[in-house]
Amino acid sequence: MTTTTKAPVLIVGGSGVVGSIAAKFLRRLHPDLPIAIGGRDFHKARAVADELGNADAVVVDLARADLGQPAERAFSAVVMFLKDDTLHSLEFAQARGVPYLEISTAAFELAPLVGLFVARPKSAPILLDGYWLAGAATLAAVQLAREFRSVEAIELAAVLDEQDVGGPAAYADLERQTKAVTSALQLVDGQWKWVGGEAGSRVFKAVDGRELTGQGYSLLDVLSLATATGARSIRSVFALGESSSRRRGEPFSTEIILEITGTRSDGTTVTVRQELVHPQGQAPITAVGVAVGVERLLGLAGGPPVPPGLYLPHVIIEPEHLLGRLVEFGTQIRRA
Repeated sequence: MTTTTKAPVLIVGGSGVVGSIAAKFLRRLHPDLPIAIGGRDFHKARAVADELGNADAVVVDLARADLGQPAERAFSAVVMFLKDDTLHSLEFAQARGVPYLEISTAAFELAPLVGLFVARPKSAPILLDGYWLAGAATLAAVQLAREFRSVEAIELAAVLDEQDVGGPAAYADLERQTKAVTSALQLVDGQWKWVGGEAGSRVFKAVDGRELTGQGYSLLDVLSLATATGARSIRSVFALGESSSRRRGEPFSTEIILEITGTRSDGTTVTVRQELVHPQGQAPITAVGVAVGVERLLGLAGGPPVPPGLYLPHVIIEPEHLLGRLVEFGTQIRRA
């Protein structure tokens, strides 16, 4: 697909493990889309930009309100692959009225970002993509839930191979999100609760049938799942360890296991299980989620450009579109 977007999409952290893959996926999806690879190391950013083509490299300084960019430099969107504790990147996007997408904010960290949006609600579209693998688990669950007349419970479990944590930014996110709070946000019989310790964990079966213990994880998935499905109970857990493929002697993979309990149109109550697996780990799935978010915000696929507002992925992205992109880039989706 071609695009008339002239200003480049600024990908901050675009020379990192996941950011560089997302840039390549964007280039594959939209060959004419200009891209700017932003980072602290110009030479690393330049190497990625040269490989992409129709791209350049910029040094980004998050300590500065202008991110270190000349006033005349224009961008069509700002995409963040690392946690910006200053929120200068969001203010930068708001001041220019361009879309903003970030993947690092957990449920307990929303207040500063929401505060900026409330102060400037008409400035720019903001996509909160701080979900497990940039919304892949949630949108798959939303699609699966459409098979039910009513949904009672959603259990989301993920296996992250200990060799697949990612680069420095991803590791910093995991450390902060698992250690900053000892409880996880869950919906329990219609009530929102912060649940910690053993009460917040769950034993689930990996794709190879092993029983693993997952710990509660407070990303934003539960917020979308609650509003999109009406489920009364929602829990999200993850286990860090050996993926099923590596246990078989193969390279590591990443696993997402969805289990939805509800009532079908014929009145029967059932539990349906679906598995998403990528043989190259978490990075490709996350990269697809971000690429789809960017193309949707800019109106390159799935509808016109998104107007100013604060958005969760399920509000602006059709599950079928994201899942189609995931399969296109190597994700295996199967009913278990």
